[in-house]
Amino acid sequence: MFSLTRSRWPILWLAAAVAALLCAGGGGLGAAAGGSEAAAPGPQAVAQPPPVPAAGPLARPRSLQQVGAPVLQTLAEAPPDNPPTPEKIALGEKLFFEPRLSADGTVACATCHNPDRAFADGRPTSVGIKGREGQRNAPTLLNALYNKAQFWDGRAKTLEDQAGFPIVNSSEMGQPSLDAAVARIGAIPEYQQAFQHVFGRALNGPDLVRAIVSYERTLISFDSPFDHFIAGDQKAIDAAAQRGWEIFNTRARCNRCHAAVNRDVTYFTDFDFHNIGIGIIRHHVVPLARKAERLLEKGDLPAVDRAAIQSDLSVLGRFLVTRKEADIAAFKTSTLRNILVTAPYFHDGSQATLWDVMDHYNKGDGLKNPWLDEDIQPLALTEQDIDDVVAFLASLTSAAYQELGARELERQRALSKISRPQRDTARAFGPKPPRPKPPRPDLSLRN
Repeated sequence: MFSLTRSRWPILWLAAAVAALLCAGGGGLGAAAGGSEAAAPGPQAVAQPPPVPAAGPLARPRSLQQVGAPVLQTLAEAPPDNPPTPEKIALGEKLFFEPRLSADGTVACATCHNPDRAFADGRPTSVGIKGREGQRNAPTLLNALYNKAQFWDGRAKTLEDQAGFPIVNSSEMGQPSLDAAVARIGAIPEYQQAFQHVFGRALNGPDLVRAIVSYERTLISFDSPFDHFIAGDQKAIDAAAQRGWEIFNTRARCNRCHAAVNRDVTYFTDFDFHNIGIGIIRHHVVPLARKAERLLEKGDLPAVDRAAIQSDLSVLGRFLVTRKEADIAAFKTSTLRNILVTAPYFHDGSQATLWDVMDHYNKGDGLKNPWLDEDIQPLALTEQDIDDVVAFLASLTSAAYQELGARELERQRALSKISRPQRDTARAFGPKPPRPKPPRPDLSLRN
């Protein structure tokens, strides 16, 4: 039987004004052993899913005593109906690494959100049961507790709303229903006893989700060199990163979405949705939008979830949720914290390096895109400017990932020397092209 407490388990995330304000340290529980039809195409089998990673040191709940961490906001994030306790967090960590949550026992939450990869998976798009490849890149779960909406398209408002979807998506964990997952986990005596101990009742779907989410809310990540720089250590980042921070807030226009209010140095996202020109030319979005109107009932979030992960409708982004024309191909602004170690980039994992990302923005990419965000335009950044912004972005890597970050920076830099498919100097230094009109006045549902 697994234990819900450990000798060095932290005092914990209580919303009360605990003097130490800690949620540090102790290890997590060991993991169990373990290695789409909205529109065509359905789930695409590519290979077997990767082995479920072990719950190593980087899986442990994080301390609130990190430079740059918003302590009071962090403590306030848990809703009244899901207050954290040490036992609930320990149970949630156990479930996070539990492949028996999936239909065939091969996939856990940690499969796509590997602690060793900053709670991402390093793939362009994620692979679920039976080797089924989805349409979306797995975003990091670090600091996901602060999001105003979850998923790239915001189809879930809270972590509690989000956590059940992957369990029942046939391209992810593949259970036919949350009740089926409950039945499988509930047949294990260890979990029967654990849920009775933590919640005082038998295992059920909402409590399963609450436990997982309580663990996910401990995954905060700050304490980067940049945080130390902002705190007053002028030597914490080098001259290139300092220049990059200034360019980020001025000529590169990154702050428009990533530090919009008073040079935000906490979240590095506006929590909003933007069309930044990814995938518009490659996909015929107008026919796809019309298809979405025909096939998906507005507000049918399970159907939206299937479409987002399993079908070509995925490229429509926020439009799948809102049916607003302005939201066509708009996706959530991701945090920039630990961006260096969460490649590849964007909702479809289409860009391999931070240099590719910068080249995309530098040329104001979005030709033939009527819904391109108004802040996207040619930036006229030089190669030195781009190198400096990348240096700044690298400085947002948290202390726990510094070694991985150093290796990844060298890997990306070497790749950028031989491959820069997005670079277009002529466009980067040219005028902002006129934005085309939408192909028809209204693509939204009339209801």
